Amino acid sequence: MVILTNHLNIEKHGVDFYDAQQAFLDKRRIIAEDLDHSRGEKRYFCFGEVSGRVMTVRFTWRNNIIRIIGAGYWRKGKKIYDEAQS
Repeated sequence: MVILTNHLNIEKHGVDFYDAQQAFLDKRRIIAEDLDHSRGEKRYFCFGEVSGRVMTVRFTWRNNIIRIIGAGYWRKGKKIYDEAQS
């Protein structure tokens, strides 16, 4: 399932989940709860810099493991990240 999800994310957003992991390593990353999604499982956003660009990663926690749901470079994520840095 992870391989299929990763493949679909690459097709849709041009981002590999391996690269998406790098957003969590940004010391200035922002973690925010996805308040629009509440179907029994809390979901979150990580906004972090990857290769000089701000990436948005949607993820959830399962058994103390971060499970990436989707990732991409979106203007809204960059705006949130930039506003938090100023």
